[in-house]
Amino acid sequence: MNVTAFTVLDIPLIKPGDDLAGIIHENADLEERDIIAISSTIVSKSENRIISLNNIDVTGKAQNIAKNNGSDPRFVQAALNESTEILLESPFLLVRIKNGSICVNAGIDRSNVEGKDNILLLPEKPDRSAREIKDRFFELTGYKVSVVIIDTNGRAFRCGQTGAAVGIAGIKPTVDWRGTHDLFGNVLEVKNEAVVDEIAGFANVLMGEGNGGTPVAIIRGLDLYSEKGSMKDINRPGHEDVIREAILKSRSV
Repeated sequence: MNVTAFTVLDIPLIKPGDDLAGIIHENADLEERDIIAISSTIVSKSENRIISLNNIDVTGKAQNIAKNNGSDPRFVQAALNESTEILLESPFLLVRIKNGSICVNAGIDRSNVEGKDNILLLPEKPDRSAREIKDRFFELTGYKVSVVIIDTNGRAFRCGQTGAAVGIAGIKPTVDWRGTHDLFGNVLEVKNEAVVDEIAGFANVLMGEGNGGTPVAIIRGLDLYSEKGSMKDINRPGHEDVIREAILKSRSV
């Protein structure tokens, strides 16, 4: 296997309504079966997911959580508005958001956002966003490509953040090795590789976290194209999520 990966240069500051696929196409020579990793930040900006903290009505619940965590109650309320379940209120706000993912502060970002009091929400429906971008690439090039929208997430039991997929199209989220054999003929029973998160993690290394201005990376030579696949397939079902159950149980004690 020979794989190459590179960032796309000269991506301008993205504004609401911008054609992301068109901008990427203008600045990169795409090929069939490329995997295009795109920062959720520019997807959200193109979809006008920027809101002002000054326009948020704060509830008593948000005020209590903010007081315990030493945070802005308006920011807390924004996270609550994007959530369907609260797992932890303190020392940080850990929630399940509307697309089923679990993340800190509902994945809301305050970095790389113009305006002192502005915040950036995740794309409302990341899989749909990825699919629309993928289809637009096909219109422009005739190529079937995979799209992975990525964000940075913390990890249980480890310090530091890594890239994680939040929306996908043209790729399955995992490669299931279960039922195949290892070098010694043993049947693999639990090997279900989360390839979209692995791609997101490596793409995040290329993009960086600061002011590099490179929110798009292309991975070439790793053919994982599929017409099927959704992030819903990678979210662990509630009855199997022992960490979530332990958190909820500890809250009820």
